[in-house]
Amino acid sequence: MISFLKKRNAIHLNFPSPITPIATTSLLAGHPFLSSHQPSPSLGFSSSILRYRFKGYCCSSRVMANVGDKISYLNQREAAEVDEILMGPLGFSVDQLMELAGLSVATAIAEVYNVKDYNRILAICGPGNNGGDGLVAARHLHHFGYTPYICYPKRTAKPLYTGLVTQLESLGITFLSPDDLPMNLSEDYNILVDAMFGFSFHGTPRPPFDDLIQRLVNLKSYEVNQKTAVIASIDIPSGWHVEEGDVNGDGIKPDMLVSLTAPKLCAKKFQGFHHFLGGRFVPPSIVDKFRLNLPPYPGTSMCVRIGKAPQVDISSMRENYISPEFKEEDVEANPFVQFQKWFDDAMAASLKEPNAMALCTAGKDGKPSSRMVLLKGFDKDGFVWYTNYGSRKAKDLAENANASLLFYWDGLNRQVRIEGSVQKVSEEESENYFHSRPRGSQIGAMASKQSTVIPGRDYLHQEYKDLEAKFSDGGPIPKPQYWGGYRLKPNFFEFWQGQTSRLHDRLCYSQEVVGTSVWKIIRLAP
Repeated sequence: MISFLKKRNAIHLNFPSPITPIATTSLLAGHPFLSSHQPSPSLGFSSSILRYRFKGYCCSSRVMANVGDKISYLNQREAAEVDEILMGPLGFSVDQLMELAGLSVATAIAEVYNVKDYNRILAICGPGNNGGDGLVAARHLHHFGYTPYICYPKRTAKPLYTGLVTQLESLGITFLSPDDLPMNLSEDYNILVDAMFGFSFHGTPRPPFDDLIQRLVNLKSYEVNQKTAVIASIDIPSGWHVEEGDVNGDGIKPDMLVSLTAPKLCAKKFQGFHHFLGGRFVPPSIVDKFRLNLPPYPGTSMCVRIGKAPQVDISSMRENYISPEFKEEDVEANPFVQFQKWFDDAMAASLKEPNAMALCTAGKDGKPSSRMVLLKGFDKDGFVWYTNYGSRKAKDLAENANASLLFYWDGLNRQVRIEGSVQKVSEEESENYFHSRPRGSQIGAMASKQSTVIPGRDYLHQEYKDLEAKFSDGGPIPKPQYWGGYRLKPNFFEFWQGQTSRLHDRLCYSQEVVGTSVWKIIRLAP
């Protein structure tokens, strides 16, 4: 339960742990689940936990709108008319649109630029709505774990804007004047949010914005050892013509552009790596009136990547992990208890499917195969998952009972590798789990003869429909004989913690029998 306690005019919030339990016997009775806002040194939380709390708000950078050149672009008149309709007959207020726009910008930035390597953000905000979008984005970025600073030299006296300033100041976010900023903005900042001017701007920028724009233009002219700050422009790069773009070729060259509502014509001239569409508030009436062809927002995403995928040199892709040290004196003597601790950490970090694991098997021919499956329980006897007994993995295990599991928790810079022998769980255990599943999953298990060749997708769906009709009376669905669980009984664990310069921690538990079975802990070179 969330409790609200009022004391001396202060409101104290007690939020529940973000844990959803897995079907397992806890080996740490009374062990507290931890909030990522207050990391526990004993459990070694990585600061990168925070960035995974908002992953779901933006379409993955690996998923793009498949609309090619057909996507719609608005000219200046159309963009203004869209805003008038939104805030007129459609009943939107400017603060609603600004909040949605700022959230879209913040989630797009967080999707591309991780909080560890791009923590310091400078939002340069103009006096209009574009500046308001920047202020809102800065607030969300603060809650995402970044450290934003604001340059807002020409403040608007309207209550909406003064309220945004108050919100930011209450979070301890620093406001800076242009004179407080270094000439080379890369010295102090990793990301520069360009929120100076939107599509309604025309003419020549006046002081101090002319100088601020020039500082963004000059970024790449400095010969410095540190990497250059990236520029993220909101809707339109400041100083660009809304339809013709960077007319003279001497304007801002942003690395990211977050178009709002629909891309403006100048976005066709954008040459950066990352073009996103945000502002998930366009109703069908506007889509129809302006004949807009816009990409769908998947799931709960607040933004979606459009345009061409960035061309990346795969050999240069690397992550310099920053994690707490993982020492022998800090680990549990029992690897099952250590796994429980790390699994709890992954749950508390709200990682997607922390129970997902790679299961690796090999038949008598020695040919390996791997696939992702879901852990459905673990205790001192081993790790359990369920599958079709006619699948490739089941056939491998029938010939060779040795297998390995791999858990990878990117948000914590951790992975756990487990090796051991596998055997089927009892029929009663399989039966109980089968009937705990959603009814659709039970029918799906019957419809799919896993790993067999089928004529096509329609065939599978027809099999499902036929079974759905057969069991439409709502009665119990019998578990197929060819479906059930496996349990891997470990004889080896490796706990891996990513570290800087590839000096990763690798602590391993191997089982030794000296009268009784004991676990020996060793460290392996990375």
